[in-house]
Amino acid sequence: MKYNDLQVNKNTRSTRAGRGISAGRGKTAGRGTKGQKARTGHRKMPAGFMGGQRAIMQAVPKLKGFKSLHAKAQNVYTDRLNDLSGKIDNFTLADRGLIENPYAKVKVITRGDLTAKIELETQFASKTAIAAIKKAGGSFKKVAIPQRIAEKTAE
Repeated sequence: MKYNDLQVNKNTRSTRAGRGISAGRGKTAGRGTKGQKARTGHRKMPAGFMGGQRAIMQAVPKLKGFKSLHAKAQNVYTDRLNDLSGKIDNFTLADRGLIENPYAKVKVITRGDLTAKIELETQFASKTAIAAIKKAGGSFKKVAIPQRIAEKTAE
């Protein structure tokens, strides 16, 4: 016979609450005396209910608006593109200091006149910006955000 092979049965019955004073859990049946939690239906209180006192989520002040989890697109204006020529992508714009991060979304917006003939490859452009690029003899192509390439560590 091993200790883990023993068949153990519990010797006590489950307690039947509220079956008279001599039953051990009679009368108040372990709920204490009076009060909201002693009554039936107290488990249906809404989450955060504090006994009629103002709930914590009502007491905490709310902030106006909301905070978006999406990264904002970096804006580039068409008049800043006059210095450039040829194919322009996120890396070209980052090298020239027009955007901070080449791995972020870029949107081209119309401002001023565009005279340079460029082939623009970014994520977004306004309709008027695309029209200005085509009017100057260039083209616009929508591309995905460039992905960072993980560097392999030399061992």
